Amino acid sequence: MANSKNKDTMTIVHSIIGVAIMVLFRYLPLNLPEITPVGMQVVGIFLGTLYLWTFVDPLWSSLFAIAMVGFSDYAPMNAVLQSAFGSPVARQSFFLMVAAGALVYYKVTLYIGRFFLTRKFANGKPWMMAFVICIGSYLIAGFINCFTAIFLFWPVLYDIFDEIGYKKGDAFPRVMLTLVITSALVGFPMAPYMQNGLALLANFQSITESMPGGPISVNNASYLIVAIVLGITIITATVLYAKFVIRPDASKLKDYDVEELNKHPLPPMDLRQKVLSTAFVLLVLGMMLPSLLPSLPGMKFLSSNSYGLALFVVAVLAAIRIDGKAAVEIPKVLAGNLNWGAYFIIVAAIMLGNVLTNESTGVSAFLSYVLSPIFNGMSSTVFTVLILLVAGVLTNLCNSLVIGMILQPVLVTYCAQSGADPRPIVTLLILFVLMSAAVTPAASPFAAILHSNKEWIETKYVYQYTLPIVLIEFILVMVVGVPLASMLM
Repeated sequence: MANSKNKDTMTIVHSIIGVAIMVLFRYLPLNLPEITPVGMQVVGIFLGTLYLWTFVDPLWSSLFAIAMVGFSDYAPMNAVLQSAFGSPVARQSFFLMVAAGALVYYKVTLYIGRFFLTRKFANGKPWMMAFVICIGSYLIAGFINCFTAIFLFWPVLYDIFDEIGYKKGDAFPRVMLTLVITSALVGFPMAPYMQNGLALLANFQSITESMPGGPISVNNASYLIVAIVLGITIITATVLYAKFVIRPDASKLKDYDVEELNKHPLPPMDLRQKVLSTAFVLLVLGMMLPSLLPSLPGMKFLSSNSYGLALFVVAVLAAIRIDGKAAVEIPKVLAGNLNWGAYFIIVAAIMLGNVLTNESTGVSAFLSYVLSPIFNGMSSTVFTVLILLVAGVLTNLCNSLVIGMILQPVLVTYCAQSGADPRPIVTLLILFVLMSAAVTPAASPFAAILHSNKEWIETKYVYQYTLPIVLIEFILVMVVGVPLASMLM
């Protein structure tokens, strides 16, 4: 009870501080070159939102941020609301989350998880099983969502640990639970049409409108190839790191037979689950094929309507009747299987990105003024190393999506001055800033989940495991990601 009261008190304190930053920042006696009075209001709202996202509930703070921009001198409230909720990315994100939420609600994800956990080639090979689980977590996080991957694999692992005699606090369970989280984070930005990766790609396209030849967009197929190659390489390296460097005792798993899971088999997929699975696969293909095979008939149509494909699929599934009910009962899916906090963060983040880079604020001109002397003459390789190092540090101090948004104008400013192609650098920035958010609870909700599981893994072990993993990610992004992105973009 005391802990609950203390938590409530701290929430109130953090809320007051965040709102105070939003309201009072504009009155500070700061001389920020190029930033207009409107810009001071917007910067204050942005900083306050960043604070609230880090320490308070993301849902209400995102809504409050949108309202505060509407109350500012930037634009009338109607225009702000239209910009926030009328964004193509916001609409696409909503219906994609409905489609992914339906997979969870109708338990299709259980079959996906069971598939990865029952591969016979992993029998008697603890680290092969670990690798398969990590790949499963990676793919589910990329194509469905991170929360599903974590809450699908963790309970199954608990059952396995209990069955073969591992106890809470043992080294191997600690390592496996950490690997599930870090693998899910590596998958989080993989798909260029989902979640925070989509938000950052859309934000990048928006802020490059002022560049010569802008707006600049990243090819979805190239982005996906870089993400997959880099992701599988990183997961392989982290599993090897766990096996040969951490070296927890995995011997108990050598006698575990994956057939044990089949003692409690899942029932055959019913018609609704088969229809949902097929529809989701077709949705993914419809969003990716225009980039992969642009010359095929119909690809131009799919490309020009990509933001509405998820809406179309959800509408069709709601119209199809199975056993007298809709194939997807949208109210039930929305009730418990949509991450509203994540959705409203995406909505608010895209809106704030557009507002911050608007000429009326002077923020872009301020960044150019400040950063020009720093980046003058710097090679693109040195710049990439520098910005990824900054991203890795900052993303583990605050919300990873916000850090990506803060650094994108910096990247665009450098590329505009140096003539470097921003697409490879922004691809690596988006991937790294989201996948490396594993060390502190403030970095991402997924890192917070890991830190909260103190029964199985103490906080000191979270830092002990995740810091080297983030370093491994950084090295592989530089060694594998930089040449690959440069070649494909």
